[in-house]
Amino acid sequence: MRVEIWSDIACPWCYVGKARFEKALEAFPHRDQVEVVHRSFELDPGRAKGDVQPVLAMLTKKYGMSQAQAQAGEENLGAQAAAEGLDYRTRDRDHGNTFDMHRLLHFAKEQGRQDELIQLLYRANFAEERSVFTEGDERLVELAVEAGLDADAARTVLADPAAYADEVRADEREAAELGANGVPFFVLDRAYGVSGAQPAEVFAQALTRAWGDRSPLKLIDDGGAQACGPDGCEVPQR
Repeated sequence: MRVEIWSDIACPWCYVGKARFEKALEAFPHRDQVEVVHRSFELDPGRAKGDVQPVLAMLTKKYGMSQAQAQAGEENLGAQAAAEGLDYRTRDRDHGNTFDMHRLLHFAKEQGRQDELIQLLYRANFAEERSVFTEGDERLVELAVEAGLDADAARTVLADPAAYADEVRADEREAAELGANGVPFFVLDRAYGVSGAQPAEVFAQALTRAWGDRSPLKLIDDGGAQACGPDGCEVPQR
């Protein structure tokens, strides 16, 4: 079974939702047969690469809330994250363009290190003092290396704006086609969708239902075709 997760590094509920989903997956009896794929979704796709601002300033401008309301929201998110065993800095974080991170995640997917990298990007953005937005490509390269990727290869990807750009845009178009207008958005075997950072119990129910509803393969066979198997190939009889 395949689970696809549309998310953005700038999305705190994606950070929390990933932890809740993984808690459910860990307890799922068939977890070893579940493939998890991370898909790209930008919350702020129109933001220029160098346009970085404090999270609180972004929230007050985007949602028309007061500074106090924005801070209260961050404190609530911090508590939700802590309940999942996650570190979360409720003050002095910043916000910026995540397109290069998504491109790098597609490269990491090819190398089999996508989950490791996305977790490190979440940690860097939400839990660490150093910014993933203001220190340039080398900060992302450091995280790529920590995830098990080659430093020079990661630099090459980041230096080429076209590298994996089509893959990011394809993910975003597909999200729109599936009706996802927010993240996190979980799609199980292209049969069920789960929107938001639901409790682990909801993810557990979704996994169980999607697994149980898988359609067995319907074989069309008139019994007369030859085939090869572990014991060799059938020899046509005259």
